[in-house]
Amino acid sequence: MTAFARTVILYFLIMIGLRLMGKRQIGELEPSELVLTMMISDLATVPMQDFGIPLLAGVIPILTLLALSMLMSQLSLHSLRFRELVCGTPAILIRNGKLQQETMRKNRYTLDELLEELRGQGISSINDVKYAILENSGQLSVLPWTRQQPPTVSQLGLELEDDVTLPVILINDGRVLRKNLASHGKDEQWLQEELQKKHLSSPKEVFLLTLDEQGQVTCVKKEKPA
Repeated sequence: MTAFARTVILYFLIMIGLRLMGKRQIGELEPSELVLTMMISDLATVPMQDFGIPLLAGVIPILTLLALSMLMSQLSLHSLRFRELVCGTPAILIRNGKLQQETMRKNRYTLDELLEELRGQGISSINDVKYAILENSGQLSVLPWTRQQPPTVSQLGLELEDDVTLPVILINDGRVLRKNLASHGKDEQWLQEELQKKHLSSPKEVFLLTLDEQGQVTCVKKEKPA
């Protein structure tokens, strides 16, 4: 029971801490954030495995690291020099179609890694790239030459109506999201009428129901289990 309680407490503490760091995938973490994540995970495993160590021995260092991370984030917002020191600066690996070999050596970025990243973005030749920038997160941003980019609607001289809308979920796996319903000026009576149009009697029969900005309703019925 003690192990269960400790694990639950530390799990939620780490989850709250990672939420404070923002929504990022592992590959998008900056060096300071990656170090923080690794240290927190190591600190959390010690009190979970060794019951002789007080729980506070793991909680206090974790809270200290989270507070330090938030402090560094605030300093980064107010000081460009501090941000460059902690987070680094983007490095241009290809400039105007030419490889920046010195920059690649400085960042220990091999030619094989560069070609692999280019292929992953649908580019087979370095000659098609105007700029390739190694971001602080380690991701490679690739900007091809204009002649290699697909033409846009404005470049083709076409006039098209902007029909892109952002749908909001009203029913999620049989559950009515009343907050979303109210924010779009709809009530449950309107929802019931929409369900009747789809020959449905209850939200529990709906897997997904959305409403876009143009009033278009999209409904996906639940599939019957096999």
